[in-house]
Amino acid sequence: MNAPLRRVGVVVMVLFGLLFANLNWIQAYKADEYRTSDYNGRVQVAEYDRKRGNIEAGGTALATSKETTGNLKFLRTYPGGAKYAHVLGYKPVNLADQGIERVENDFLAGTSDQLIGDRLKDMFTGDDTGGGNVLLTLSKRAQDVAYDQLRNNQVGAKRGAAIAIDPSTGAIQALVSMPSFDPNPLASHDTNEASAAYNKLEQDPDGPLKNRALSETLPPGSTFKIVVAAAALENGVTKSTQIPAGPSYTAPTSGTPIRNAEPSICPERQVTLLAAVTESCNTGFAQLGVRLGAETLKEKARQFGFEQDDLTVGQLGEGGLPTAASQTGTMQNPDGSTDPAALAQSSIGQNNVRMTPLEGAMIAGSIAHNGSQMRPYLVRQLLAPDRTTSYYTAKTRELRQPVEPQVAADLREMMVSVVQNGTGRKAAINGYTVGGKTGTAQSAPDRPDHGWFIGFALDKNGNPVSAVCVVLEQAGPGGSGEAARIAGQIMRAAIADPGGR
Repeated sequence: MNAPLRRVGVVVMVLFGLLFANLNWIQAYKADEYRTSDYNGRVQVAEYDRKRGNIEAGGTALATSKETTGNLKFLRTYPGGAKYAHVLGYKPVNLADQGIERVENDFLAGTSDQLIGDRLKDMFTGDDTGGGNVLLTLSKRAQDVAYDQLRNNQVGAKRGAAIAIDPSTGAIQALVSMPSFDPNPLASHDTNEASAAYNKLEQDPDGPLKNRALSETLPPGSTFKIVVAAAALENGVTKSTQIPAGPSYTAPTSGTPIRNAEPSICPERQVTLLAAVTESCNTGFAQLGVRLGAETLKEKARQFGFEQDDLTVGQLGEGGLPTAASQTGTMQNPDGSTDPAALAQSSIGQNNVRMTPLEGAMIAGSIAHNGSQMRPYLVRQLLAPDRTTSYYTAKTRELRQPVEPQVAADLREMMVSVVQNGTGRKAAINGYTVGGKTGTAQSAPDRPDHGWFIGFALDKNGNPVSAVCVVLEQAGPGGSGEAARIAGQIMRAAIADPGGR
């Protein structure tokens, strides 16, 4: 063979080798990426060829699939519209999945390894079994009340959130963010329509796509005083101990005085810790926080769940809807020493302290549950397509114990006093023991204050039945009282609905 032919032969062999290597690379390493690509129309059609399982709560279907004509055989629908949007999320054709639709996608789609038996059965029967069903912990009644009360709040707030949990299990009874959105247009098979609907929501300055209950952090105001009170009870203070108070307090190194919301609040030189919580005494808690020290407060906040950045809400294992970390922020001078002025402000839930509504509900829940904080979860059960087999049933577990039972009992007494004698009266429920703490937090010098309430309800035997947090952003005067009223309505609904407990 002459030299030119040999060279051609070598080039051809090299090209065949490269082609063979590329095919193996695609089959071994890139197959999954191409199979699941949004640009793979064949996969998209196949995904909609199987009926997607339901998402349900209390026996009611919240997300279903109905048969249609066209290339995509089933259309995802959300009968509750905006009411459950931030829990369910949405299953779009050409956008990213969100919410429980994303978290439990494989099971709902029928492609989960747990459902391999159902798929094998289909091979022999010729049936086309749908996806599995996801049952949530939500109380339909509590969710309805939370949504309606937030939307129709009496102070004109446009943004806010509410979340309720069962303190003894961690099961989420209600989870609502305001404003919300209708997920149905986002699931449209008309991809132009779906994209337009998404873009409109994304550009809305009120942020309707935000899950504020889990991912929005705001200054908690006086609700943070419960954390400070817990630290005080563990460091030699009792609920009857007299602590410094007065109409005004100026921290060392600071020329800015801290005052109470009203001149009638703790004007005395000293008040008991019980009275300071009941009246929401800013000057008392500012001085108490400076006395306890920054590290003591930060550590107690961590024990309640502040700074945790890996908590998810879905099943009780790994995975679920992401949550933001609540933070106490810095209380230091540039040289690293404690800044008493920052510490004083932090002790009344201002400065750099930030909290999610979920964290607020977990604080209230752990106090109601003798100091035990249960891991929050949304998924109660996973059922087979034919509903005869359960592939997962939630088994509750403790997340942490922020305080000992005696400290929890003292905090309960103080929070009950807030509802019976203080600023949380609107949260009261006949026949139940309700405790709580209101909070008014400055948002910006030129904006109205946020209104907060965290609280719990106990039955006649002292058993916790619900814990809640409500925040109304930039609600202005009366915001915390309205948050307390809404919280009471949500807990009343959760109590009335056995499916939520």
